[in-house]
Amino acid sequence: MSAVAVPTPDLKSQKYDRQLRLWAATGQTALESATVCLLGATSTGCEVLKNLILPGVGNITVVDDQLVQEDDIRSNFFLESSSLNQPKAKCVVELLKELNEDVKANWTVKAPSDMILQEPEFFTPFHTIIASNIHEDDIIRLASFCEQTKKVLIVIRSKGLCGYFRIQAPEHAIIETHPENVTDLRLNQPFVQLVEYAKKFDLAKLDQTDHAHVPFVIVILKYIEDWKAKHDGKLPKTYAERNELKENIKAGKRTVDEENFDEAIANVWRLSSSCEIPSDVRRIFEDPACQNLTADSEPFWIIARAIADFVANEGEGQLPLPGKLPDMKSDTNNYIGLQNAYRQKALADLVIVQSRVHQWLEDLELSRDSIPADTIEGFCKNAAHIKIIRYRSLLDEYVAKPKTQKIETTLQQDENLAYYIAYRAADRFYSAYQRWPGDRGGDNEEDVQLLRQQVIATLHNLGLPESTITTLMQRSDTIDKAIINFVRFNNQETPNLAALMGGLVSQEVIKLITHQYVPLNNTCVFNGISSTSSVFEL
Repeated sequence: MSAVAVPTPDLKSQKYDRQLRLWAATGQTALESATVCLLGATSTGCEVLKNLILPGVGNITVVDDQLVQEDDIRSNFFLESSSLNQPKAKCVVELLKELNEDVKANWTVKAPSDMILQEPEFFTPFHTIIASNIHEDDIIRLASFCEQTKKVLIVIRSKGLCGYFRIQAPEHAIIETHPENVTDLRLNQPFVQLVEYAKKFDLAKLDQTDHAHVPFVIVILKYIEDWKAKHDGKLPKTYAERNELKENIKAGKRTVDEENFDEAIANVWRLSSSCEIPSDVRRIFEDPACQNLTADSEPFWIIARAIADFVANEGEGQLPLPGKLPDMKSDTNNYIGLQNAYRQKALADLVIVQSRVHQWLEDLELSRDSIPADTIEGFCKNAAHIKIIRYRSLLDEYVAKPKTQKIETTLQQDENLAYYIAYRAADRFYSAYQRWPGDRGGDNEEDVQLLRQQVIATLHNLGLPESTITTLMQRSDTIDKAIINFVRFNNQETPNLAALMGGLVSQEVIKLITHQYVPLNNTCVFNGISSTSSVFEL
């Protein structure tokens, strides 16, 4: 007898097996197509790139004009003693590219500030630009360019035991948000296919074996049918009524170990889950971008409009059915039958939505192929969990429209925001003295006082009233603590914080590249002294 050949997965699938389970082939393709530029070959920046190179980002470029110093070698895992006095960009790239031969790695020995000011076209090919420990004046110029060219910009500041990063990105739409629970059983509003399938079961006439293998969905529907007959056609609404229904189901068990009835009791809570459109999704449907489609509209908005039209018409107020079933106690035939009922409804909804998408594409004089069928299908499956994020520009945050009241309130409640203020003040310190606070020693009292003055100037610049600033500086030790600690950081990166920040930032970059999972909006501060983190929309 000849052996049967077993197909083996391709090398790429083997190499990226674990991450493919997270973001599938579509996410991997997006990652491999992405181009990332790092400005500043810092320890933290290199840790970010490490965590992007390992999963297979397509292309990375490092821009830095500095030569490697002894302090760099102590804090940066991607520098060696032989790197001393060599171009830092070149040295880190030579080691980083060894992590994954599939990734193209480049380096440029030029000052990031010069590139931003004199050669902004250099950044045109990149999807994501990461600026690590770059001065605020250069960040504002770069942020303006990225906003105009619709690029993702991530600003990182990392010194000592505290750091933060800030995301500026174009409008970011997410279809695959990967919520924990996507099961939509429609038990409180069963659809025709499900009702017809449930009619095939008569619990009273089933033998013991068959009775113990009826899917819990059918069990609940049968007992709901009896309940409605005795309660004027109404579902159980209150906690007490649902408990009464549970007791009814429990009384229907023929043996103590009928797992399907136990599952039915455990899932009665699903009757209270609303079939109404989630508020976030409704806001997307009501968004001007959804209501006023043009030939320039993104596919996300065209599909969203098609589904909004579906909800208002064929869907009778409900989103397309995802069609996914959880695992449950059942025999194969019953489970497949139930699965088919859900799939038939999901497919019928999908066909209608596809038709509406194609009609919109025709009305907008766009090709039917401009939106792939699998994109429409994925949207229908995830319609209850779609997200849209509109990031504030850094220019608004830094100059035009600082959120003065929110900053004032948060400073009184969350000490981590004080470190964000300290970093902003440190840039002013550098502009005034051409050096960074603490670079002459961590116990420099003069630098503490000078940085304190710059913190006050920063708060003024953010629009806080004089009386508020005086109160904050006199009555709260939060800001003073941040100032003292910042000077003690001695203007040095630490490997542990660099590694942690590298993990946090790379995670957000992958979300932004793949358009899967929900990235944060917009600033994250990590405080390694208290081991806490905070996210602020600044």
